[in-house]
Amino acid sequence: MTSSVISPWEVTGRIGRYAFLSVVLAFFALPVLWLAFAPFNAHPTMATSFPEFTVENFRSLMDNPNALSSIGNSIVLAGGTALLVVVLAALASYALSRASIPGRDALLYTLLLLSSIVTGTAAMVPIFLLAFQLDLIDSQLGVILVLTGGLLPAAIFILKDFVDTTPRSYEESARVFGASPLQIIRHVVVPLIRPGLAAVTVWAVANVWGNFLIPFLLLRSPDKAPASVVMYTFYTEGGQPDLGLISAFSLLYSIPVVGMFLFVSTRYGFRFHGGIKR
Repeated sequence: MTSSVISPWEVTGRIGRYAFLSVVLAFFALPVLWLAFAPFNAHPTMATSFPEFTVENFRSLMDNPNALSSIGNSIVLAGGTALLVVVLAALASYALSRASIPGRDALLYTLLLLSSIVTGTAAMVPIFLLAFQLDLIDSQLGVILVLTGGLLPAAIFILKDFVDTTPRSYEESARVFGASPLQIIRHVVVPLIRPGLAAVTVWAVANVWGNFLIPFLLLRSPDKAPASVVMYTFYTEGGQPDLGLISAFSLLYSIPVVGMFLFVSTRYGFRFHGGIKR
């Protein structure tokens, strides 16, 4: 029998790794702890500490006429944009995957490149002028269309990979039974690329949920502003950030995103497989 002896260097190395991981975990946990404690603290600061428990921050938040409605506006903008992006990207990716178009891949990569280079800041002036000419200023529809245009190239690029892996034999069988192209997409292709659609939906909602520039640029009415814009109005009379309102609003602001994460995690478990039964 041979006994394995752990050397002091190995023990020291393990202790060092565990200590390093603990420090990294504590570093990333601090913002979460602040978000959990600060809304219930009577005198919140930027430091994380046990709260002097109160719900006065939430009462003050309820007195703000645009606080809760702004979260509803964010849901409208995120949901509308995600719906348009998923529907248009699914149709476009199917067409690009199945049709033989000269320069198809070059066109797709060009659109993806331009969408990543020409960001909202660089295109701020032409976007505003285009929205003004189309009478989309102070319109949530205008914000949804602009955000959809920015996210669509990347969504098509992502979904095309999912469509490319779907068996064409399924579509040919559906055509034999008289299915139209839209019926094939709805009943054959969509069930096979559901994980891709879910990934694009989550990605689109996350991008719109925290977007500040486009809504701030195009919306003029406070009652139409999303939460990402309204949050920047929480200041005291002295011009200092009101940490009580900001922390309470941040907690409410994060609930829809966390709920979406839990739903997608429960529904798909982040297992990116298709709908083919094996």
